[in-house]
Order: sequence, then C-alpha cells, then structure tokens
Amino acid sequence: MTTEATLPSTSASPTARQVWTRTRGVMLALVLLLAAAVAIAVIRSDARHGNLDPRSADPSGSRAVAELLADRGVSTRVVTSLNEARAAAGPDTTLLVAVPDQLTHRQQNRLHSATNGSGGRTVLVAPGSWSVERLAPGVVADPATSLDSALAPDCDLPAARRAGTADTGGIRYTATRPDADECYPSERLATLVRVPEAAGDGDTVVLGAPDILHNDRLDEQGNASLALQLLGSRPHLVWYLPSLSDTTAADTDEERGFFDLLPSGWLWGTLQLFIAAALAALWRARRLGPLVPEKLPVAIRASETVEGRARLYRKANARDRAAAALRSTTRTRLAPLVGVPVTQAHAPEALLPALSAHLRGHGDGQALQSLLYGPPPGDDAALISLADQLDALEREVRRP
Repeated sequence: MTTEATLPSTSASPTARQVWTRTRGVMLALVLLLAAAVAIAVIRSDARHGNLDPRSADPSGSRAVAELLADRGVSTRVVTSLNEARAAAGPDTTLLVAVPDQLTHRQQNRLHSATNGSGGRTVLVAPGSWSVERLAPGVVADPATSLDSALAPDCDLPAARRAGTADTGGIRYTATRPDADECYPSERLATLVRVPEAAGDGDTVVLGAPDILHNDRLDEQGNASLALQLLGSRPHLVWYLPSLSDTTAADTDEERGFFDLLPSGWLWGTLQLFIAAALAALWRARRLGPLVPEKLPVAIRASETVEGRARLYRKANARDRAAAALRSTTRTRLAPLVGVPVTQAHAPEALLPALSAHLRGHGDGQALQSLLYGPPPGDDAALISLADQLDALEREVRRP
C-alpha cells in the first residue's frame, strides 16, 4: 500500500481576533447592563434616602406629617435604639415602629413587653409575618398583598370613617381577636387593624403600607387625615427607626435565615416563575410524532459542514467518534469499488478479502484490518495519520 504527502489543512481553532470579533457584541451588552444596574442602584439609593424619616424632605420621607403634628401640639422625637424605644413607652406617647421586620425576635419580644399594658399607642408600619405575631398577638399576616392601593374604610373605627378612602393597600391581615377593628379590606382581608389592650386605654395599630406617611402621598385621598388621627392621639410621638448598629441586635439567640429576609411577595413571585418555567419546558419538549426533516432555507457548502462537525469533535475530544466516522465513510465508498454490496461494507469477512484481491497483493491483510477496523487513535496526531492513510488507501483502490 502506498502513501502520499499530506495536503495542507486549515486549522479548526479560532484565532484571538476571531474570538474577539464574535464576542465583542456580548461583552459590550454586558458592560452596558452592568453600567445600567449601577446607575439604577445609585438612583434608587438616593431616592430611598431617609425613607420614613420624619426629618427627611425626600418623597419617601415623613417630614410633612411631623410638621402637621407639630402644628397641632404633638412633639416628635426620633430614636434609633431598642432601649430608647422601650423607655419612651407610656400612656401619653404614641410609639411608631418604622420597620418592624428589621428587629430580631428577641428585640420584638422585649419591645412588646415594654409597650403591652403601658396605656399608650403602638403603630406598626407594614409588619410582615416575621414580626406582626410577636408585636401584635392576635394578628396574622397574609402572604398575598393587596392589589389595590386606595381602599375604603368599611369599619366602625372613628379615625378611619372620618378619613375615608386612604392608600393603605399593602400587606393584608387577619385578626383573631373579636374586639379588634379591621379596616380598609382588600379581598375580605384588612390592611389596617387596631387591637385594644386587655385593660386600659392603650392599643396597637397595624398598618399594611407606609404610603400615608410619605411626603409625596400625604395630600392624596384621606392619607393626611388618617395619619394625623393615628399618630396624634397622644401629645408625644416617638418615631422608632430600627438601626442595624443597635447593640441589642447582637445578643439574639435566633438568627434570621435568607428566606426570612425576603419579602413574601418575592417568594410567591419566584414560585410563579418556577411554575411558568416548568410549563414552558413541558410545552417546548412535547413530541407529537416523529421528527420530520426540513429543507434548509439556504444552501450550505459541504466544506463548512465538515469543518463545523470537526470543530465539535475537537471541542469534545471525541477522537473515537471522528475515527469511526472516517472509517465508516471510507468502507462505504470502497465496497462498491471492490464488488462488495454496501450492506456488507462494515463486515470484515466480506470487505477485507475483496479489498486484498483488488490490490493484487499490494495490501497487507493485517494492516488493512487495523486501518479499517482498528482501535481509536490515542491523540490528534494519530487521528490525522489515520485520515491520511484512509485517503491514500482510497486513492490506491481507485487507481486504474
């Protein structure tokens, strides 16, 4: 069997310039997305500066309601530690807790023990299931929030009836105590609940959304009336803004997990996304029958197909698959040339004798056996050598 020089072949590995040309669009898109994310984060952080802070004039601040209360003789004092909030509890004080869910369980229990029986009013702003059952026993938060923002009072609470429609739509609650006032219902669940103390004139007000306290929402609906009545029933208002630097948060025996830090809406939204993704996967994976070949919209050159498949084989290091494809194709082309049916092209006992007879003694039977049916090559060099030898064998058989 004769061999011939190997023809030069084009490298299947893309160059650095080709890689950059193909990926620069994706890289540019990622850079733009990152820049947009940073810009949005900066803008949102500025917009949320001083959220529910009675000293802040930002749209999400609460300076306007504090000034209106001051005009009515109600003093407002801001505290940021649990000890200050507990010390301020009293019959002549309204204690507003701006972010109850930021408190640890131990902080919530200590705060409730200080306010329970004090004779004052405690206003909880949008407490979730993490905090409402400890700070307001007898009130349970519903996982689904209200779809509407402006709601009608629909209760006998005087403050709610005088204020009328207000933007209380947010977290919805169920009160298990019969003496509780449930107001501003959304789908039969209240977004404002007042729970009176068992003895005395004190009470706890659970507010489902902070909108009525924001500067930019105070002049809408009956928000101002409701806010002034809820916060102005006592001569002193203590505005508790929980701080992460509060030392009382460090001695808790129970830490909050990752899912406890997520709002309930995010958990439900994520569950819905998973269900939608599963349904989409089932829809796209359906098979109503056998696969049907379709004509390509454009003609593809055979060399491009070969080069593409070669790159896939090389990327997967599938030398065995590549060698098997080369040998199978060569046997299929050689069989008709030596008088062997194509159906028996892959049978050594049929092809090898006919091939040796055609070469008239120039082909070694053992070498042909190894070449056409041997083991896969061990490296890329052996694969290239196999391809050259198969090409040379086919040329030799075709030679007249």
